[in-house]
Amino acid sequence: MNNLQSFFKEEQNRASQLHHLLDGKITLYIRPKSIHWQARITLPSGEYIRLSTGQYDLDEAKTQAVILFETLKTKIKMGTPIRAKTFGDVARLVLKDIRASKTLNKHKKIYRDYVFVIQKYLLPFFDKKKIAELTATDIAEFEQWRVSVMGKIPKASTEQNHSSAYNRIMNFARSMAYIPSDKPIPPMKVEGPKGEARPAFTQQEVDYLVEYMKTWEEADDVFYPENRKLCRCYVEFLLFTGIRHGTEALPVRWKHLQWHYIKDKKYLKVWVSGKTGPRFLIAKHAFIESLTRLYKWQGLKYETLDDLMNARLDRKVFITPDGYQPKTFRTLFMSLMKGSNLLKNEADQTRTLYSLRHTYATIALSEGVDIHTLARQMGTSITMLEKHYSKLTPMLSAEKLAF
Repeated sequence: MNNLQSFFKEEQNRASQLHHLLDGKITLYIRPKSIHWQARITLPSGEYIRLSTGQYDLDEAKTQAVILFETLKTKIKMGTPIRAKTFGDVARLVLKDIRASKTLNKHKKIYRDYVFVIQKYLLPFFDKKKIAELTATDIAEFEQWRVSVMGKIPKASTEQNHSSAYNRIMNFARSMAYIPSDKPIPPMKVEGPKGEARPAFTQQEVDYLVEYMKTWEEADDVFYPENRKLCRCYVEFLLFTGIRHGTEALPVRWKHLQWHYIKDKKYLKVWVSGKTGPRFLIAKHAFIESLTRLYKWQGLKYETLDDLMNARLDRKVFITPDGYQPKTFRTLFMSLMKGSNLLKNEADQTRTLYSLRHTYATIALSEGVDIHTLARQMGTSITMLEKHYSKLTPMLSAEKLAF
């Protein structure tokens, strides 16, 4: 019993001791539930790094600690990563950083795409691989594996999303010195087939759709018929503004609507916040009737639309009278497309809600709106518009080019 007591007393003394070496650059201590000496080493940057000496004997631990210290100094001098991190280690740090980002709401879709790509594709393949040792062969194997998982060759836009998420992780690793500064990062290829342009509506089809929705919204033999009335106004909003559906359109509130005056004429101005930041856009005059119809159906107690806009009401625009807002209008829109026989265009492409934005841009260009103004209105870049619509320009300017 006395021997046991002596042993435990000796262990308690060891655990309470601190031993300093090299003018305090190394501190030896015993970690709880461990019998080996740990070394806390101070790096030139002031950062601490803790390593196990793997030694029970104090003198042997001191020798091993000095060896560890000199090894770290050599790694720092040569630009070699101090810690060997796996891809998964760094990817999880990036995910944590994304979720804690103050700009998460501002760039919600971009970050959501990053999180999806990291969790669905990058982590399952690269998780246990040493991030500083990734090679072009690893990337090629990933790209082959991705095809087998997806069951198809990804489009260039998908490859670009994967590449962006991958680069974010690799650049973070380099900034943390997990990858040597002089080691090239093997790139992911972006060379898949380009996505097809989303099908738009012609002006004649737009006119027909606007007229068709007048009877479509009145159907009472469907679930939640009130959602059809809301969907009609929502579709008109997208058609008459070119706004992005979902992330830009759904959050719009009545207080975001204002009149913009030029001499004796007034125009409906809408404040939105999208992927390129906040901006004002101008709605077509036709949308004023839609808003008037909408607020009266919602039962808002204002005599005129002017009164409502002057009230600066902090209430979402696209909600039912009882305050409900669908998370998405995709299902309703598909029902509308099928009912109106507009689901497919002449090339048998399926139209989506995004087709309304594409339609707005196409019609605006055909009416002579310059590309700089259109870029500001739609919250996109001139380069992006030129990329998607430059091939349409000769057809849109056919009358000018024919004479």
